[in-house]
Amino acid sequence: MQQITWRADDELVARVKAGAQTLRVSMNEYLTRLAQAATDPALSSNEIEEIRARLRLAGLLSDFEAGDVVPPDDEAVAAARQRAGQGTPLSELVRANR
Repeated sequence: MQQITWRADDELVARVKAGAQTLRVSMNEYLTRLAQAATDPALSSNEIEEIRARLRLAGLLSDFEAGDVVPPDDEAVAAARQRAGQGTPLSELVRANR
């Protein structure tokens, strides 16, 4: 087990103390619970957040800003739609046992 020192402004410390008192736990226990809630994927609020947290911890999720994504231009979308309409229909592939 390790020990850390935490520095925070007086107002934040007062809020943490109040939160600990409300739960009737020590400040140490309160801060430990906060740290666990912030870092343990199993404690996330929904399944999607839990999966994202696990992927992030495994180094398999890339965080990006919405501004980083460049949408394709209209011509590229039109060309992709045209290509998607070509090819062998699924029903023929099923009939041919492919």
